[in-house]
Parts: sequence; structure tokens; C-alpha cells
Amino acid sequence: MTWTPLHAQIHRTIRDRHLFPPKKRLLVAVSGGQDSLCLVKLLLDIQSKWQWLIAIAHCDHRWREDSHDNAIHVQNLAKTWHTPFHLETATNIINSEATARNWRYQALTKIAEVNNYQYIITGHTASDRAETLLYNLIRGTGADGLQALTWQRPLTDNILLVRPLLEITRSQTAQFCQDFNLPIWKDSTNENLQYSRNRIRQQLIPYLQTNFNPQVETNIAQTAELLQAEVEYLEEKAHHWRLKATATSANPDFQFNRRILEKAPLAIQRRVIRQILQAILPASPNFEHIEKLTGLITAPNRSQTDPFPGGAIAIVQDDWICFHPDQKKEIS
Repeated sequence: MTWTPLHAQIHRTIRDRHLFPPKKRLLVAVSGGQDSLCLVKLLLDIQSKWQWLIAIAHCDHRWREDSHDNAIHVQNLAKTWHTPFHLETATNIINSEATARNWRYQALTKIAEVNNYQYIITGHTASDRAETLLYNLIRGTGADGLQALTWQRPLTDNILLVRPLLEITRSQTAQFCQDFNLPIWKDSTNENLQYSRNRIRQQLIPYLQTNFNPQVETNIAQTAELLQAEVEYLEEKAHHWRLKATATSANPDFQFNRRILEKAPLAIQRRVIRQILQAILPASPNFEHIEKLTGLITAPNRSQTDPFPGGAIAIVQDDWICFHPDQKKEIS
């Protein structure tokens, strides 16, 4: 095996970040594109040092005419590498990016649960991280959305999603595939400019590289890394303040002490409010929802909001902000 700087980098990243320990069962998601081929080749090459059991999983969305051939291509690669292979095919054709992503994670989780894989590994890169930050920034988001692609996140109590390539760019994975003659399957949907992410990838980032900074992908990805640590810290502090604000409440799910929250910085107030609304509303709260509830912290007694989605109304009752008991969402 040829040991390249990329092999050394991925080995060091997995070790230093404690992404997954030796002797674990890893399920690697492989689409057949350059990033996932680079990922699985790197992991298979260093497998002997870590004594992992590696398997390949492929998810066929059935949204391209060649999707079945794509799946067979990945299956043949797994045979060539003497690696277990799992295929999940969508029952219904999936046409939206968000729906496809949700189905894909559900499918991978199902495979992992049935076959006892503790880790699902994906080939998201620093380029994906930069694109996700830009995509969420354009749509409107706080720091949480800007750091959305993290190194790890739990999918279930026993299965962890891990992204070991977040410091490696797409140009590096392309060069690696070329150096090792890996047979990349070209996904035509990646060229379709009707998808926002493709426009960011094909048009916006090249424009930024040409006109502003050739290293824009790496720099934006590093910004996401910095934000990840800050978000974790702020979420921990907000949880602490939320516990303080609900400590003496008879109904802590739907009532909190505004006088306690009044002492917290605005950034913490907003995060506490978001945590509270996430438990109450039928969908994730947006900026307007958070702001109108945050405004009640210093509002006159008996002030109230207009209805939130689902019909809940927040009312100031002396030192407390309460959700109207007749219109609250029942917590499961």
C-alpha cells in the first residue's frame, strides 16, 4: 500500500479527534462519487492499524435512470475489495434533496441496526461544510445553522454518524481518486442547477475563489469549526440558565421565571427561549418566534404574544411567562 499525506492526515484526525476507536464495526456510506470512494479507500488502507470491521452501504434513491447501474457499480467495488455490501433501494422515487437526505439516513440507520454497526461514516468534506454554511446563511440562520456539518452526531442511542473528511477539500479527494485510479461514478444530478446547493458549488464558490480568495472553501470550513465549539459552549450555558429559570416552577415545561432570565445576556436569553419553544411548538421555532417570546422578559404584566404555530399563546403573569394551558402542545 502507498502511504500518502492524505492517509497520514485521516489516521491522525481519527486518532486525535477520537472519532471511532479500534476494533469497531463501521458502515461506510458510498455513493460511488469521488468523496465516498476516497473515504472508503483511505479507511480500508489503514484498517489493519485499527482492526475495524468495515462494510459498504449504498442507497439507491431511484431518481436517475442509471441509479440501478450505479448501485451495481458500488457492489462490484465492494466485491473487489472483499468488503461486505449492503444496498437499500427507495420504494418510491424521491425528487427533493431534503427528502432524499432524510430517507438516506433512515436507510443507513436501519442497515446499521440490523447488522450491529456502531458507526455510520460519510464522505462529507470541507467543501461540503463551506457549501452548507453558505446555504444556511443565505436562507437565514444563527450560529447553529452555520456549523451544521459537525464531526459527529448521534443517530440513535447506539449509532453515531461520523464525518472524518471535514478538513479535506473536494479537490483533494479528486486528486486522490486520480492517483489511485478509482472508478468514480458521475452523478448527473450534481450538475443540475435547479438545486440550490449545486448553484453554490458550481457558480458561487468558483466566483468567490476567482474574485475574492482562492482558499475560500478552507477558510469558510474553518469558520464552521470555530462556530461548532462556540455553539456547544453557549448551548451548555443556556441549558444551565433554563434549569435555573424553571427550578421553582409548578409546570416547568410551560412556565419559566423571567426575572431570572432578565439577568442573562441576550445571546443566552435567545438560546433558552429557543430550547423552550422546541419543546412546545410542533415545528422548529424561527427568528420571529424567538424574538416575540424574548420580548416578554421585560414586558409589562399581562402582556401576551399572538398565537404560535399550533395555537399556543405566551402570557406574562407577574414574574413568570406562561403558555396558555388550553392551547399548549401536549408533550409526549
